[in-house]
Amino acid sequence: MQIAGIHHVTAIARDPQKNVDFYTGVLGLRLVKKTVNFDDPGSYHLYYGDETGRPGTLLTFFPWPHAKLGSRGAGQATRIAFAVPEGSLGRWIAHLEAHGVEIEGPRGRFAEEVLVLRDPDGLEIELVELAGAAEIAPWEGGPVPAEVAVRGFHGVTLTEWNPDVTAALLTATMGFRPTDESPGRFRFETGAGGGGTRVDILASPDAARGRISAGTVHHVAWRAADDAEQLAWQRTLAERGLQVTPVQERQYFRSIYFREPGGVLFEIATDGPGFTVDEPVASLGSALKLPPWLEPARAEIEEALPPLAPIAVGQPVRGAA
Repeated sequence: MQIAGIHHVTAIARDPQKNVDFYTGVLGLRLVKKTVNFDDPGSYHLYYGDETGRPGTLLTFFPWPHAKLGSRGAGQATRIAFAVPEGSLGRWIAHLEAHGVEIEGPRGRFAEEVLVLRDPDGLEIELVELAGAAEIAPWEGGPVPAEVAVRGFHGVTLTEWNPDVTAALLTATMGFRPTDESPGRFRFETGAGGGGTRVDILASPDAARGRISAGTVHHVAWRAADDAEQLAWQRTLAERGLQVTPVQERQYFRSIYFREPGGVLFEIATDGPGFTVDEPVASLGSALKLPPWLEPARAEIEEALPPLAPIAVGQPVRGAA
């Protein structure tokens, strides 16, 4: 078996309104689902992606208003990279500077141009010029012009004390292949390659252990085509000696979780049923959606959640800097 690529990445934020304003109003992603953390229904779970929230485009957040800021370090996914069309970073720099967003670069890496930015909680995001990205249909309903808009994930960066043990899992079990290498950085790719199929491992033997909280990645989810493939992965990972959870129902996909040898929390999520199971494409993300087992508690849940207003495209972005 071979992992097809990234399904989604989940991170932690503090203020849900600033989170929505930044990812829809600045990065130009679509809020495709406004729901709650099924394990903590007193807090939101916000999903951003393309028009329909296809696997490979989804960045999700648990906004916990009272969370302390975390710290990046070993045993973490430390950067999330989005793909943008070649030649677009100049316009992105002007756009981000106009919103007061902290940026670094651009600089070259493995023959690609990379721009680093930070969201309101300090989460590090990369925009990477990807060959062929212009041919991928973007979300056209946001404030970023379609010709330069985000085209889903490029990949993720894992920071590890011992890159070899993580690399062994990626290659021997999950079907990744090594493609590039520079001092201290090792790139792996899976499936057909291109956007959403890449993992960089940073070798950081002296790094402190990262602390998961606001401004850090909670987990990285990989794609399984369907339930049968997910169950096959569950068996395979258990046979390799990894502790794998039972299947968890997440309404829009089903999930299993395990930690790779370096400590990063991985998930394998099914591609379906997708985000249109409880609202049509035209209105994705516009209403609070709850799974059937939480509907009886809707009144209490809505009362506990902070108000959340959609960003008005073309209006000033609240809390972007």
